[in-house]
Amino acid sequence: MITPETFKTRRKPRLKLPPGACDAHCHVFGPPPRFPYAPNRRYTPEDAPKETLAALHKHLGIERTVIVQASCHATDNSAMLDAIAANPKNTRGVAIVDDSFTDADYAKLHDGGVRGVRFNFVKHLGGAPDPGVFNRVLDRIKGIGWHVVLHLDAPDIIPLSAMIRGLPLPFVIDHMGRVPAAGGLDQPAFRALLELVLLENCWIKVSGSERIAMPPYKEAIPLAAALVKAGDGRVLWGTDFPHPNPTHEADEADLVDLVPQFAPDAADRQRVLVENPARLYGFN
Repeated sequence: MITPETFKTRRKPRLKLPPGACDAHCHVFGPPPRFPYAPNRRYTPEDAPKETLAALHKHLGIERTVIVQASCHATDNSAMLDAIAANPKNTRGVAIVDDSFTDADYAKLHDGGVRGVRFNFVKHLGGAPDPGVFNRVLDRIKGIGWHVVLHLDAPDIIPLSAMIRGLPLPFVIDHMGRVPAAGGLDQPAFRALLELVLLENCWIKVSGSERIAMPPYKEAIPLAAALVKAGDGRVLWGTDFPHPNPTHEADEADLVDLVPQFAPDAADRQRVLVENPARLYGFN
């Protein structure tokens, strides 16, 4: 189990992150006595409370955070809101919601630092959401300036492209669309992803290298580099800590050190790490 003490023996990344660097995709899990997991969850993660996440960010040199609600906590966003409250100036959140949420519930989330909602389309997490719920939630969040985060599987990018193109608000695609890096730049799913990234309301996360490749993740670099080039100021980066449902144990220092390989230009790194998340999430 990873604890705050774990990072005392971990190596630090070679890349010194700039002031205001943001981890735009990470999670908090539990602890269950205070923040129980959903009874109908598809997986049970190891606990990763706010103290562990804060220790990781101190270790890496990350100053800003976007905590993404994960499906194991379902629509109970309490653990995320509690973590935001520990450092509200530098922390934002992305919630999971459903039709039961009232105007007061949305106001509470917004006041607590939430700026978007997330929908899973990934099959092992339950598959596509109910279209009616999806569209009704989008109607609710348009008026409060939020965005929607889409967690997709690569085989779903082409079938869902028409729907995604019609979204009436900013949207963020997680983890490079989970396109397998071994397939390279010419695979149909990645070409379709690049076409979506050209849309003015599309943001993309060059996170999840550990999901689409194996260490040392070199196969992921060309995909991330192409997305940085195509994204035109709408590219985000994150650790995905603590890597739910992993295929292997990832070292976050390795993931940080990938950044200059897919964004060798210092101005591009500044945008991906600092300016872009500040613009989307309202960091001062």
